[in-house]
Amino acid sequence: MLASSVGMTWVASRVVMDLRANMFDKILTLPTSDFDQTSAGVLLSKVTYDVSRVMAAATETLLILVRDTLSIIGLLAWMFYLNWMLSLIVFTIMPITIVVVGVVSKRLRRMNTSMQDAMGDITRVLEEAIGGHKLIKVFGGQPYEQKRFQVASNQVRRFEVKTKVTSGLSVFIVQLLTACSLGVIIYIAAQQSAADNITVGGFVSLFTAMGLLFSPIKRLTQVNDKLQQGLAAAQSVFNLIDKASEVDNTNGHLIKTQQLSGKLTFKQVNFNYDATPALRDISLTIMPGETIAFVGASGSGKSTLANLIPHFYTINQGQLFLDDININELPLATLRANIALVSQEVVLFNDSVAANIAYGAMADAPREKIIEATESAYAMEFIQQMPNGLDTSIGERGVKLSGGQRQRLAIARALLKNAPILIFDEATSALDTQSEYQVQQSLDKLKQGRTTIIIAHRLSTIAKADRIVVMEKGRIVEIGQHAELIEKQGSYAKLYQLQEG
Repeated sequence: MLASSVGMTWVASRVVMDLRANMFDKILTLPTSDFDQTSAGVLLSKVTYDVSRVMAAATETLLILVRDTLSIIGLLAWMFYLNWMLSLIVFTIMPITIVVVGVVSKRLRRMNTSMQDAMGDITRVLEEAIGGHKLIKVFGGQPYEQKRFQVASNQVRRFEVKTKVTSGLSVFIVQLLTACSLGVIIYIAAQQSAADNITVGGFVSLFTAMGLLFSPIKRLTQVNDKLQQGLAAAQSVFNLIDKASEVDNTNGHLIKTQQLSGKLTFKQVNFNYDATPALRDISLTIMPGETIAFVGASGSGKSTLANLIPHFYTINQGQLFLDDININELPLATLRANIALVSQEVVLFNDSVAANIAYGAMADAPREKIIEATESAYAMEFIQQMPNGLDTSIGERGVKLSGGQRQRLAIARALLKNAPILIFDEATSALDTQSEYQVQQSLDKLKQGRTTIIIAHRLSTIAKADRIVVMEKGRIVEIGQHAELIEKQGSYAKLYQLQEG
């Protein structure tokens, strides 16, 4: 018994580990649009809560199903051997039992699916509350968040109670039917025994077998609840695993060298978020080594256009070329190896400063290169003041750093990658005046021989760009240098005058 229990647990835990690994691998390859539609809390709930339900079904439930099914088959066989006519009475309740279990199973599956969704809501609310704890405190959002969490928790509680009631009723009905059939069998067996149609020993043996049959039937009915929980959880798990990954043309145009020149060509590009147009008829050529700045009001399509270059989203219509090669023909690894990104929302990990700069494919970068990148980003100044320098842990999401320091680490990471294409999406938004001036100096050095795409609201930071592209409602309305656009007195001049007062 111990060996079978331990063995089953070992197998189930191994299956769960493999499932979690497959789910995590899938999450890493999901398209960006899937993350736009699904909250992180729901994904966390799938990987933690749903998989644990699968494990429960794969251990305890499976063990009971196998053991008690074999027990029932053995007892029924013995009963048929003793008196097949009396044993047939047991099968009169089988159709009713099957109908009851079938109806209850469907209801339990639906309720367990709803309970998993409610558990995802709990995880989502909890994750948002932890991530936004400062905002909640400043704006007095504690009562609101408490209410949200209470509602989500109450939903889980209600589904758990409904599940228990449904499961309990099904057990009661099956037990009642079984007791009735066993009562009928005992009465008829007693009559046959009085008429000497069955021996006393046969009667006792049959009665004992019927008594032993009662417990496994009860356990099998009760285990249906956990079985349906496991099946609903498995459906949720495999729905995630079966999601389509990013389209990666690994058999397409292979590039022998990882370094491309950085020429970008947009040809009549159109892109929609669901039914909302974001880019319309974008045609633009960016030459290698050129610095292009995209400006415009919020929602004009600047960041969307930048997100198309690393193929975070798939173009609806039109084409985008890198070095005259359609990006759809490039393997994603090759495409993204030629792009460095510094976004407005800096992503840092709970690791050392050095590990955050030399991240991913750059993990084996020499220490000298890391130091050179930090100095170019003017980050070494504050890194040297840390207890362990580059080996200092910066906490979750870089919580131990200021906004400007986090931004400079992100810039150092992009500098270390040394890619031919650099995308800066509001990269200096969190820097003070002095830091911004220092970073601008490093960017002036960095831009030499590299295609640089800058997205900025602060127009003073892009006055030296080779060309400035002005966007409105997903369209390009103006292109030119700073002085030309000011003289033209168009959309750019109006934006500039608004910022300069």
